[in-house]
Amino acid sequence: MVETTRFSMRGYRPLYYSAAAVILAAACAVPPVVAAVTYPEPIQLSVPEPSGPHDIGQVDLHLVDESRDHPWAPDTGQREIMATVWYPAKDNAGGEDRAPYLSEAMADYIAGATLEQAGLPRDSVDLLGATTHAVSGADAAGEPESLPVVLYSPGFEQSRHLATAQVEELASHGYVVAAIDHPYETDAVEFPDGRVLRGRAPLDDQTHTEIGRAAVPARIADAELVLDALTGISNGDNPDVSDATLPNDLGEALDLSTVGMFGHSMGGFTAAELMVGDERVDAGIDLDGSVAYHVGDEVWAEATTRGVDRPFMIMAGGMSGGAVEHPHTSEHSHDYERFRELSGETMELYLPEAEHMSFMDAQWLLPQIDAGLRPDNNEWEAMEASIGTIAPERSVAAQRAHITAFFDVYLRGEEQPLLDGPSEEYPEVEFID
Repeated sequence: MVETTRFSMRGYRPLYYSAAAVILAAACAVPPVVAAVTYPEPIQLSVPEPSGPHDIGQVDLHLVDESRDHPWAPDTGQREIMATVWYPAKDNAGGEDRAPYLSEAMADYIAGATLEQAGLPRDSVDLLGATTHAVSGADAAGEPESLPVVLYSPGFEQSRHLATAQVEELASHGYVVAAIDHPYETDAVEFPDGRVLRGRAPLDDQTHTEIGRAAVPARIADAELVLDALTGISNGDNPDVSDATLPNDLGEALDLSTVGMFGHSMGGFTAAELMVGDERVDAGIDLDGSVAYHVGDEVWAEATTRGVDRPFMIMAGGMSGGAVEHPHTSEHSHDYERFRELSGETMELYLPEAEHMSFMDAQWLLPQIDAGLRPDNNEWEAMEASIGTIAPERSVAAQRAHITAFFDVYLRGEEQPLLDGPSEEYPEVEFID
């Protein structure tokens, strides 16, 4: 059966984790005496500031594909998704009016289904008050066809909002990044008309393989839908079915001759699978995701039977395995080993002190909550274990630097000595031959 433990991250690395596990979830109810604890002021979250020279803008896209429906929701008759496009913005565009970090639906979900289950009051963290460094609808910066495009896909059941530190960094360095939600899989996807689509994945009725075989093809088609939409925007069209106002100059600045994709967990698997069949994607990154439907049973995917013929980077961390734990690298993980043997130019990086949830916003978010509220219970300890022992600021900085450098090399053709091997600047990162 599908793994449903929401806090036991160490030693088991399935294709996907629930959104509750992304941040704070616990597997069992919290005693009322714990949940009743109150705090004088809610914690204010602070997204790590991006390091690039550009201001950032963002716009949400509501897209529809009438040729298919949603997995686990066949009565819908069409597939509709939400994506957030992050891009370099003109200087001081919009002033201090920053876009919210979470949608209202995702903030409500986290407050009710995660904070409370972790022994924290739902208002102990100001989720709705948290902001990004981006300005909604700001005019785009960049010369015509100067901004490479990168797609992002989150882990199974996770939200596009929970990779903000990574996507903002790329946008601040001159990339257009489209972060994608996969409705009826993600726990809460909010649409412009106020509808919220909840997850329907049959976790109790289907195996890892069955769920993966439904989810991954849908994710691939979602990514292609977004790439088609960006192509339309570059041609002067507006593919948003809710008639969103597109940022000035965004379409002209897109460079769709250079496209990358990265993702966390199943999102990284999706990036590899997309590259097998869609030649528009020039380079990809997998952040700690298995590259198979089931590694233990050797249920391989296209990427592990054919490989990819364009540059690809694996960045993984911590330990994985069954009865015996081992480093999550190609030296021990057969999916990574097969993928690298069959693929063209690959690179593999390893953060030994990280863990699976280190590779998205939990890496910085959990420590901020811990520093402000000091939760003290078994559930919280397990959640903290999901991000390993690596220093949060070092982990975020190392990931950002290597992700950006990889795309700089393979989408922009720039030299990046950082990728030549281990560096004194980021000793947390090991290179796997």
